[in-house]
Amino acid sequence: MKENHMNPAEAYILKQPEPYKSILLQLQAIIEAVAPDSELLFKWKIPFYYNNDIPLCFLNQSKDYVDLAFWHYEQMDKFTEHFVNANRKSIRSLRYKSVEDINDDAIVYVLEKQLEINTNPFKLILKPKRSKT
Repeated sequence: MKENHMNPAEAYILKQPEPYKSILLQLQAIIEAVAPDSELLFKWKIPFYYNNDIPLCFLNQSKDYVDLAFWHYEQMDKFTEHFVNANRKSIRSLRYKSVEDINDDAIVYVLEKQLEINTNPFKLILKPKRSKT
């Protein structure tokens, strides 16, 4: 049974001012079309999409743009001119200031690559501790 109250990630999206709310809703529609089994969760105070318990991407409204952020960019060979580094080591993002900026093909490509790679980026970053022998 679906509960009436809104998922905090959806609430985050709906409370953003325009044009960010429209950008986020459009991104949400594309992500859910490409990854229909993904789950929208609210982590670190921002909307995260998880697929098979693996983080797929996250959405973040900041300053005057919205970021669709993702991992594994080193395995991508298309649309890389759209990727913004934003001084983050393991993450790149597709950045939008208006709904018109949204390039569906780039998003679909990035998401399909994430699904194909299907590796938890946090497990790559957090290397297992060696047991003391």
